[in-house]
Amino acid sequence: MPIHRRFLNPAEAAAPSSNYANGVEITGASRWLHISGQAGVDRQGRLAVGVEAQMRQAWANLLAILAAADMGREDLVKVTAFLKRAEDTALFRKLRDEMLQGAVPASTLLVVAELADPGWLFEVEATAAQ
Repeated sequence: MPIHRRFLNPAEAAAPSSNYANGVEITGASRWLHISGQAGVDRQGRLAVGVEAQMRQAWANLLAILAAADMGREDLVKVTAFLKRAEDTALFRKLRDEMLQGAVPASTLLVVAELADPGWLFEVEATAAQ
């Protein structure tokens, strides 16, 4: 049985404030991938300098994990992102849209006081289904 995705943005709920779906329903036979929080750290453990570089590295890490599971952006059903600074929200939205290339998973953005490492400015986790 093939997997089916239904993106839900009902008129009775507030419209999304950016490029994402309020809900994503998955039906049919599927496999799931849960991706742990990814930060702006490269394979050698080096932290990228600056929030934009950290965001780009974290997204690159997430996309690499998707690819390792033979999945792509279109398979993402939920993305949760964490920022340390609210003023980085517009940059986050711009880069999320660039990295997702039209994919519109359900999304949550949180601004938090701290992440697991004091140098981290951004972290992103996701769930994918295929």
